[in-house]
Amino acid sequence: MCVESVPPPPSRVTRRGVLAGAAALAGTAALSAAPDAVAAPARGAGDPDRGAPRTGDLVVEGGTLLDPATGDVTEDAVVVIRDGVVRAAGARARIDVPAAAPRLDAHGRWVLPGLIDAHIHLNTATEARDAVRKGATSARSGSTNFYQDIAVRELARQAPEQAPRLRAAGVFVTPDLGDTVLADPDLTPLARLKGGVRSAEALRRVVQVNLTRGADVIKTRVNERAGLPEQDPLTQVYSYEQLSEVVAAARRGGTGVLCHSYSERGCDDAVRAGIRSLEHGVFVGERTLHDMRRRGTYFTPTLTAIAGLVDESDPVLAERGRAYLPVLKEAVRAAHELGVPLAAGTDSSGGTVEPIGREVELMRAAGLSALDAIRTATTQAARLLGLERTVGRLARGFAGDVLVVDGDPLADVSVLKKPYRVVRAGLPL
Repeated sequence: MCVESVPPPPSRVTRRGVLAGAAALAGTAALSAAPDAVAAPARGAGDPDRGAPRTGDLVVEGGTLLDPATGDVTEDAVVVIRDGVVRAAGARARIDVPAAAPRLDAHGRWVLPGLIDAHIHLNTATEARDAVRKGATSARSGSTNFYQDIAVRELARQAPEQAPRLRAAGVFVTPDLGDTVLADPDLTPLARLKGGVRSAEALRRVVQVNLTRGADVIKTRVNERAGLPEQDPLTQVYSYEQLSEVVAAARRGGTGVLCHSYSERGCDDAVRAGIRSLEHGVFVGERTLHDMRRRGTYFTPTLTAIAGLVDESDPVLAERGRAYLPVLKEAVRAAHELGVPLAAGTDSSGGTVEPIGREVELMRAAGLSALDAIRTATTQAARLLGLERTVGRLARGFAGDVLVVDGDPLADVSVLKKPYRVVRAGLPL
C-alpha cells in the first residue's frame, strides 16, 4: 500500500496542534503557542504574556572548577552567569565579579557543567523536572508515544528550571506502532498495513510525519526489546535495506537516526546503514566497532538500563541483565580503546528517572578513566546532540547550567549521582 499519496498538512498548523496535545499529555498547558512564537532568551523573569523564557543571573563562587574538555582543575573558582549564559569562569583573582549578583556558595565542593542524558524518555512534566534535579540539564529523547517530548522541549525553552534542554525524537519508527497511530491523523492509514511499518513508503511516512511535527532526531530499531520478557532482543525486525530507508529519509530532513540495537548482525546492519548513534549495542562486534570509529558513529550503551534488569522480579529479565551487563561493559571498554565516541544515556522511562551520574559511574566501572567517563555525559554527549558550543563546559558563551557536588568526581564519580545543587540557565534549583 502506498501511504505517501496524502501529504501531511501544513507544518505551522499541525505543529501547533501537536504541541497543544502533547503538552496536555506531558502535564503542562503552557505550551499551546506555535514553536515560531518562542522568544529569544531575555533577562530575568520576563513577561509571561509575551512568552519570554525565564533565565537568571548568578555567581557560583569558591568551589573547585573542573573543565571536562581540558581536564583542568581550578581551585577557589568563580563562574559568572548573566541572562542564563556564562560570562566568565576561572580563578577568582582573574574574574571581575559583579557586586550585586546573587551568590551560590560552593566552598569545599566541586563545580562542573550540567550533565547530558543522551537517551531518556520524558513523557510528563514531573519526569522532566526530576531529570533536571538529578543533574541532567540537557538531554536527547529516546522517543515518546504521543510527541510529549516535543512539548517538553518547548517547556525547557520557556521555563528552563522545569526541564532539560532537549533534542526531541517524536514517535518511534517501529514495525508495530500500536496506539501511536492515534498520535497524528497522518499516521492512522498505517494501521491498515497487515505487516506493520515495513515498506519503504511506510518507513518514509513515519519519518516525514515526525519531521513535520518538529522532531530533532529520528528513533528506530533493528532488534526487539530486552525489557519485555516475551520478546527476544536478538530477533531482528528491520533489515539493512529498511534501516537505510529510514536513514535516507532522516537525512533529507536534515537530521540523524538513533537506533535501538542488540544483536551482532543488527548492530552491523544499523551502522552500515548510516545511523548517527547505536543505542544499547550489547553484542556489537569488533568489526562493527572499527566501522563506527571510521564513520564517527556514536555508541550510547545505556548501561544503567541493562544493569537495572538484574533487579527485575521477572526471572527472564533478571537473568538477561546478569548475562548482558558484563558483555556490554566489555563492549564499552573495547569501543573506548578503539576511539569510538561514547555518550551517556540512562534510558529512563515509565515514570522513573535514573540519575545520569549512575551512567557515568557505570562507564567508569567499564574501564574508562574518571575524566573520560565524565566526558561521556559532557563534551562527547554535547557533540552527539550538536550542542558542543552550548553545553558540556563552563566557559564564556556556554549555557549557565551547573552541577555542584560534595566531593572530587575525579576521585569518585559516584558523587555525581546526588548533586548538592543544580543550576539551570542561571537559576539555582
